[in-house]
Amino acid sequence: MNRVDFLVVGAGVSGLATAAALRGKQVLVIEADGEIGGYCKTIHRDGFVWDYSGHFFHFKHPDIEHWLRARMPGVVRTVQRRSFIDYHGQRVDFPFQKNIHQLARTEFIECLYDLYFADLARREAKPPVENSFKDMLYARFGRGISEKFLVPYNEKLYACDLGKLDKDAMGRFFPHAQLTDIIRNMREPDNAGYNQTFTYPEGGAIEYVRALASETPSEAIACNEALVSIDLTKRTAKTTKRSLQFGHLISSMPFNRLLACSGLPHEASVFSWNKVLVFNFGFDRKGPAEPHWMYYPSRDLVFYRVGFYDNIFDAERMSLYVEVGLAADDEPDVASLRERVLADLRKVGLVHDHVLVAEHHVVMDPAYVHITQRSLAEVARTRRALSDQQVHSIGRYGGWTYCSIEDNIVEARELVTQLLAASS
Repeated sequence: MNRVDFLVVGAGVSGLATAAALRGKQVLVIEADGEIGGYCKTIHRDGFVWDYSGHFFHFKHPDIEHWLRARMPGVVRTVQRRSFIDYHGQRVDFPFQKNIHQLARTEFIECLYDLYFADLARREAKPPVENSFKDMLYARFGRGISEKFLVPYNEKLYACDLGKLDKDAMGRFFPHAQLTDIIRNMREPDNAGYNQTFTYPEGGAIEYVRALASETPSEAIACNEALVSIDLTKRTAKTTKRSLQFGHLISSMPFNRLLACSGLPHEASVFSWNKVLVFNFGFDRKGPAEPHWMYYPSRDLVFYRVGFYDNIFDAERMSLYVEVGLAADDEPDVASLRERVLADLRKVGLVHDHVLVAEHHVVMDPAYVHITQRSLAEVARTRRALSDQQVHSIGRYGGWTYCSIEDNIVEARELVTQLLAASS
């Protein structure tokens, strides 16, 4: 049986960032897929550049951005986000809750009235119970804002009852706003968010992945090799190709699948998630010239978001990614959904007499994990038990959380620092 000091499971951003931080150590990265990248793979087709979905990088740590760019060829664009909401055919600036003044007068008054009394209840120390994400939306923003955008949009995205999700299911990525912020925005627009500025390489998101991979010898990355099982007591791992003894195992695979591989007793029913079916479409000519992405809360439309690669690249042909949320147990009829997506793109006025010249689709499974009080508790308990046996689970899916791509790099580096310090 072969032995490796650090066995890394998954060659996406988290796994490759871990391997890069372990440069000079004995590392093996195994990846079930035939190529590296995870969900940051890029498709080049007929002159179009698409990712598996919209993967835009928002850096809070200049040192990480500099480190990546130093290892990347080609141009990396820095873009000021332009995002909007299609509300019954009217374009409203994102986030909805800070731009209710752009609605028709009667709807604006309805939203402002409900928002005021929701805020008043909180200031009078009579806040409604916030046991769930749905409770939080109604308690903080009132019925009008919640039912016009926040609830229908997020139900389409998560493909579940929002009452099942933890109130902080989106963490820092949810665009909270106080009443004073919303009123001030009516005169002094400020729609900044965590992703107000983003970067994107002209070669697609895979360029960031390749930058991370450049720190690991190619022979230390084994594609088409999946983890099958782990013996926690013996600290051995069985893959589809061999058995390995490890000193430390660092995994970014979905946490529920890691638990199944480990044989650790756990409550499987607490783990739920959605799928996202992504269509990438390339058309013969330009569409709307301004947005980078648009949100679609209407339940009459099958998709919840549409992004415009051509407006990032300043290209002459419309290049879209279109996202459709699905329940985990849905087996999508891709052909039928494709036709409905194209029909809905025409319905909302994005496609007229355009000719579709290239396309691609992918099902992301899991896409968004459902963060609940039960999942938070079970993840914390079982991650501790795995860590005691030198098995560590990181990343968006490994941590069963909601985070950015940069967060994955930060987490990987911090874990490596802890492991090396403990062994020195």
